[in-house]
Amino acid sequence: MDTLSYKTISANKSTVDKQWLLVDAEGQTLGRLASKVAKLLRGKHKPNFTPHVDCGDNVIVINAEKINLTGNKWADKTYSRYTGYPGGQRSTTAQELLEKHPERIVEKSVKGMLPKNKLGADLFRNLKVYVGAEHGQEAQKPKAININDYK
Repeated sequence: MDTLSYKTISANKSTVDKQWLLVDAEGQTLGRLASKVAKLLRGKHKPNFTPHVDCGDNVIVINAEKINLTGNKWADKTYSRYTGYPGGQRSTTAQELLEKHPERIVEKSVKGMLPKNKLGADLFRNLKVYVGAEHGQEAQKPKAININDYK
């Protein structure tokens, strides 16, 4: 006889309810937006959160070019990469990255807040970042949310 009045529910791939969410980045601070988007991708806002399962939502971020950085971060914040060749370490500032690839600033900040394993790589594939208000996911009928309502 089972005498427990409760059971711990562990989500799996078949029981997860994934949704499409639309987030507008206009006027948002980069780090605060990225941490909230990472929580949505991870699924930590859901009552059936399971740490080892992709139970988060698919997130679309629009207006990535209208993100804010505080202080002198536009000039001081640097993004480094390595070409793979000797002496091939390259760095660029946030302002230069915004001019060339505005969506990468949001992508890099969100990716840094996800787990550094295979699950994190799978979660990152659920993120779509677009410059401007147009996005290619109209067929998924994303639900527009106010990111300021989330902690």
